[in-house]
Amino acid sequence: MKYEISEQAKLPTRFGNFFTKSFREYGKNNTLFEHLVVFTHTLGETPLVRIHSECLTGDVFGSKKCDCGNELALAMEQIAHNTEGGMLIYLRQEGRGIGLFNKINAYALQDKGYDTVEANQQLGFAGDMRSYEIVGEIFKHFHITHINLLTNNPRKIDALAPYAKVVRHSIITPSNPHNQAYLEVKKQKLGHLL
Repeated sequence: MKYEISEQAKLPTRFGNFFTKSFREYGKNNTLFEHLVVFTHTLGETPLVRIHSECLTGDVFGSKKCDCGNELALAMEQIAHNTEGGMLIYLRQEGRGIGLFNKINAYALQDKGYDTVEANQQLGFAGDMRSYEIVGEIFKHFHITHINLLTNNPRKIDALAPYAKVVRHSIITPSNPHNQAYLEVKKQKLGHLL
């Protein structure tokens, strides 16, 4: 895997003061992903970690169709106040890895009655196309071998097992009328522990 790492910079946020680095990943077929790592000044032996895949509609625009923006905010808040410190790894894998353009097309199919997994499949994609290989490189860079992982996704736990000893911590946010079916699909079809 080819990648490069930016300089470190301060990142004051509404959740607290952090530092940040970007990891530029050179993927297959000349793809380029610029991931962001937001971390506390001190990282203990077992930091609190959230691996968060980009969701422009939820993270930036506050979409109620998913729980992404709420999970991001809750994770940042918990990391900011964790005694062992922590980090949020923001992976540029929009729409479970299908990209923003295809995600919006999937949204259109969802408007016609398909669920989130079926919509991706109708577009010719698997239900989840994400890769976590860069996370292993990020952990190496920060000398991380044990983590407390904020996730409800057992596939993510399995994917990170080669890179660190993982202890799972739930990240549950309130549902709303717009995302109840979405959350049920995540539970039933993707195995999320909700």
